Formats: sequence, C-alpha cells, structure tokens
Amino acid sequence: MKRIAESTVRRLSLYLGFLESRDRDGTGTISSDELAHLGGTTSAQVRKDLSLFGSFGKRGLGYSVSELSRHLREILGLEKEWKVCIIGAGRIGAALARYPGFAERGFIVTAVYDRDPSKVGKKWENLMIRDVADLERDAAKEHFDIAVLATPAESAPDTVRRIVSAGIKAILNFAPVQLNVPAEVTVRAVNMAIELEGLSFALSNRER
Repeated sequence: MKRIAESTVRRLSLYLGFLESRDRDGTGTISSDELAHLGGTTSAQVRKDLSLFGSFGKRGLGYSVSELSRHLREILGLEKEWKVCIIGAGRIGAALARYPGFAERGFIVTAVYDRDPSKVGKKWENLMIRDVADLERDAAKEHFDIAVLATPAESAPDTVRRIVSAGIKAILNFAPVQLNVPAEVTVRAVNMAIELEGLSFALSNRER
C-alpha cells in the first residue's frame, strides 16, 4: 500500500466522526464543502484525501453519508476488532480502560498490567490487573494487537522492551518520553503538554 501521511489519516478519522453523527441524524448526503467546514479544511483537501483511496460521490450530488462512512471504516481498519492491553494502572490507565469509545470503534481492552505489587491482583471493572512481568507469556497466548503505554517516564524504556519482545507491533504512548523501537513497530505518541502548548499559542496570537 502507498504511504499515506499521518495528517491525512487524522482527517479521515474526523470525517468519519462527522459522517456517523449525520447518519444518526438521518442525513442522506453530504457535500465536500460541508465536510471541509466541519473538519476545518478546504473542499479541495477533502476531495484529495478521499481520492487517495478511490472514487466516492457524484459531482453535484455529494457523498452518500452511510456509504462513505462504510468506506472510511474499511480504510481505517475498523471492520475488525483489535485486542488492546493497557500497561500502567494509574489514573490515565484507569480512564482509558473505562472509556466506552474504544469498544465502539472495535478496540477491545482485554488486559491491564502494572509492576506495583500493591495493584497486581486487584479488579478494574471486569479485568484483573496483571503483573507486567507476565506480558510476554500472556501475549503469546492472547495475541495483543496494540499496547497502550501509560507508565511513568522512568519505567517506559524497560516496559517498551517487554512490549517489543512480546511481539506487539503497535504502541499508543502516553508516557512523557521518546520511545526507541524497531522499524516494524508503529508508535503514536499522545503528548498532552504539546497539545496544551498549541492551545496556548492559539490563544496568545488571537489576542494580538
């Protein structure tokens, strides 16, 4: 498959969210202008993004909301379920484990890990917190697709080595540290400080 820019994938996710909202409202069609307005981009960008994956919609008629939603779900790999393990049973990990939006998108949290003996063995909703030392053994049987890293920075490097050793090929990183992983492992970092700094920049420049 041709390489697609991360910014394009992010926009596709935004488009899908808007389309699903309109689908629930009973909207039958939507124009590229409307998708562009909702996504904070241009209609030309919308058409360019979608054209990377095929031909959708009809000139003058727009896009079928339900049909384009289905195509975007296929493009984003949301037509199957993905097994997710969360590593780090702190506040961020707890919030992520309880977030219903994961399951709605097909991301099923099947395990939670921590290295703190005082947390291991305790129940989180319907999951028991496991010892991270068992990650490799468990992954061989349960075949996790994605690891969510929600540990402190100091324990992240050792935990990442375990994730890689376990054969998990995708990591969502909430730890405030840069990860070094093999080329075949994909990492997406969620850096809340950077996001807040972006908002700070927008607010500061709006006032000038």
